[in-house]
Amino acid sequence: MPSRPILRATRDGLILAGLLFAAFLFIVVAPQQGTFGFDAYAYWSVDLQDPYGVTAGGLGAFTYTPVMAYAFAPAHLLPWWQFLWLWTAFLVATLIWLGWRWTLAVLAFPPVAIEIYHGNIHLPMAAAIAFGFRYPAAWAFILVTKVSPGIGLLWFAIRREWRHLSIALGVTAVLVGATVAVDLVRGTTLWIDWWNSITSTAGGTPLNQTDIPIPLLLRLPAAVVIVAWGARTDRAWTVPVAATLALPVLWVSGLSMLAALAPVLQRRRGLTDQL
Repeated sequence: MPSRPILRATRDGLILAGLLFAAFLFIVVAPQQGTFGFDAYAYWSVDLQDPYGVTAGGLGAFTYTPVMAYAFAPAHLLPWWQFLWLWTAFLVATLIWLGWRWTLAVLAFPPVAIEIYHGNIHLPMAAAIAFGFRYPAAWAFILVTKVSPGIGLLWFAIRREWRHLSIALGVTAVLVGATVAVDLVRGTTLWIDWWNSITSTAGGTPLNQTDIPIPLLLRLPAAVVIVAWGARTDRAWTVPVAATLALPVLWVSGLSMLAALAPVLQRRRGLTDQL
């Protein structure tokens, strides 16, 4: 067994390497490639007349439900650069909440730096998972964005925490119902368009992105087993692991959802002083 000093030195070395990678990403890659905020651009540019017109993986591709389309539609009132910096500040604030005194260690996990660089929505999803144990309404955010990570709700079902489950599903139903009603008033078919969009690109080759090519049909059963085992054995850390595994497409940046492990472990296992 390696001694404790060796383990600490290894840990610190990995954290330093991860922080150097983050610095390289923002200082070197960003000005050279010009892809900072690649995913955030889709949130800013979403057009309620045709939100699903860009193929998944392309610049400006919006793949979330109409609930999120309506939520992000006002973003275009701001200039792009203002929205980008506000969104980035929000992601950094979310990172700090997730990591707290271990924020630098969480940032050193390369998918987290990539996530902030691209400006995707996985860190807010991680926060929603962490919040969701105490405030189950937060799970509605998961269900109206990537949808399939909502498999984590099996935690409540298997533990027979029916009140928590009903709150999560009830809030989601209200949001969906409200947007369906707006669709009817506007004479649009955003929910049908969204469904056609995700079914037509399912299993396709992602564009301009790096993904881990394991089909959802293989990952989803594994996620079910993980969260079911965790619910029966009171291992809350299995929820963010299962939710991450159940992402529709397993982007490398999607692994940043594992940042939810930091608050979950600290709150439920009291591991703060042992990290």
